[in-house]
Amino acid sequence: MDYAATILAKLPGAPKRDRGLRHLVETLETYLPQDAVQDVIRAYEFGAAAHDGQTRKSGEPYISHPVAVAQELADMHLDAQAITAALLHDTVEDTEASLEDIAEQFGDEVAGLVDGVSKLDQIQFRSRAEAQAESFRKMMLAMIEDIRVILVKLADRLHNMQTLGAMPAEKRSRIARETLDIYAPIANRLGINRFKVLLEDLGFKHLYPMRYRVLDKALKRSKGNQRQMVKKITEEFERALAQEGITGQVIGREKHLYSVYKKMSEKKRLLSDVVDVFGFRVDVDNVNDCYTVLGLVHGLYK
Repeated sequence: MDYAATILAKLPGAPKRDRGLRHLVETLETYLPQDAVQDVIRAYEFGAAAHDGQTRKSGEPYISHPVAVAQELADMHLDAQAITAALLHDTVEDTEASLEDIAEQFGDEVAGLVDGVSKLDQIQFRSRAEAQAESFRKMMLAMIEDIRVILVKLADRLHNMQTLGAMPAEKRSRIARETLDIYAPIANRLGINRFKVLLEDLGFKHLYPMRYRVLDKALKRSKGNQRQMVKKITEEFERALAQEGITGQVIGREKHLYSVYKKMSEKKRLLSDVVDVFGFRVDVDNVNDCYTVLGLVHGLYK
């Protein structure tokens, strides 16, 4: 029996309550020592007990949300303290557990992270203009003593956006706007592209559902027509790299919906006029190869 199975066996019924727990433990096992994984499991037990009887709007047990947040951070290989804080981030706000309880059970560092996330939750912007202002986002980042606080908050916001469909329409709209104005730009500033792209597309989907559906349908239709073109260009790049003796990987990708929508909106263009719906990335081993590849690309396409 593997280590994950061994420690999960000590939690009767837990895998049934939250299937995500097993996946989380198996991810943590790949990069954390066993005693750290045991500490995270202890945090799960504490959080599950604190949230016992609480459910999400979707009807799922509330503990499924902290587990999903922790999983996002585990996929980024964050440390055990950040994962523990993710599992406990709502306990002080939504249960009878106190910061003192968390500090006593899991240490001052984890309690500090949970406190930081709670303080972020209390920030309210007074207008859309203020939320969009760079100074507001700077203020949010400046008040954070530990960058792990904003990482927990971004993962929290991402899972909330993924499950936003259970909320009333007005609340969906408000949260989506806040996500586009505040959290996606912060993810971008921190260089976490996956969070930025997902937050933008989910924000777009819930703020402008009709526009999202129309654009998604149109892009899927055009993607079918252009798939062969992407394949052809990728193969041409790969041949050029091989001829120069450069080791690299060519990745053709579709631009995400919100970036296409923004370009159409800002430049007042129709979808048929937006030519860069697809993009290509070439990963190479060093800077010199990067400049060589840039020359090859310019030689192939003007």
